[in-house]
Amino acid sequence: MPYFEGSDGAQLYYKDWGSGLPVVFSHGWPLSSDAWDVELKLLADKGFRAIAHDRRGHGRSEHVWTGNDMDTYAADVAALIDTLGLEEVVVVGHSTGGGEVVRYAARHGAGRVRKVITIGAVPPVMVRSTGNPEGTPIEAFDEIRARVLADRSQYWKELALPFYGFDQDPTAVSQGLVDHFWLQGMRVGLASAYDCVRAFSETDLTEDLRALDMPILIAHGDGDRIVPIQAAAAKAIDLVRYGTLRVYPGAPHGIHGDYQQQLDRDLLEFIRS
Repeated sequence: MPYFEGSDGAQLYYKDWGSGLPVVFSHGWPLSSDAWDVELKLLADKGFRAIAHDRRGHGRSEHVWTGNDMDTYAADVAALIDTLGLEEVVVVGHSTGGGEVVRYAARHGAGRVRKVITIGAVPPVMVRSTGNPEGTPIEAFDEIRARVLADRSQYWKELALPFYGFDQDPTAVSQGLVDHFWLQGMRVGLASAYDCVRAFSETDLTEDLRALDMPILIAHGDGDRIVPIQAAAAKAIDLVRYGTLRVYPGAPHGIHGDYQQQLDRDLLEFIRS
């Protein structure tokens, strides 16, 4: 399996499919690059070079004790892109991965990043504060950490339902998709799963969004109850200079079904534009 050295030498797994303009994907928590397989194949089939890595501590990457923070995540993306010698890169991030690619583009991507795409992403900042009253209370993230420590296997099974919106429409449940979510979750190291909660919820990416000097597509479902749109995409679009906001009516946080099909068409259109 292909590995590269992260910013501190950690061994991180990646997939590299196809050839052409490089498109680098960053996944959400607690998933892995497997969450992007449909998009990786689609883009490779369409003449692009599609690349995705397992974040440190996730999937097949090294289960690390340190570096489970947004700065290091972004530095790892930089290490991947440097290792592969990529230029004119499009970076795509879902959820936590959206924060990862925004920080990468703002702090490491000068002269290399051509476009940014975020999907159901955490920027600007998730946690509620006096300056972010639309955010999610810190107690909700404390509960997530407690559930991860207590019985993460059961928690992944339960979290998959609101993640994909299945709790709102039980008739739409795909047991296979729930099982795949659980499998990816069980591959995350406990320390990385725990620490990543702080990374995705408390990292303020406001200035990173303001610093972006390339086009960005901000895609978000207005049925997303994991990263509510009002505290995320609706604010992010006002912070960027060259942004396009695409709202998917009723779409949940997780990418699947009709939402995935429409999103993938929009990704291709934006990348080609």
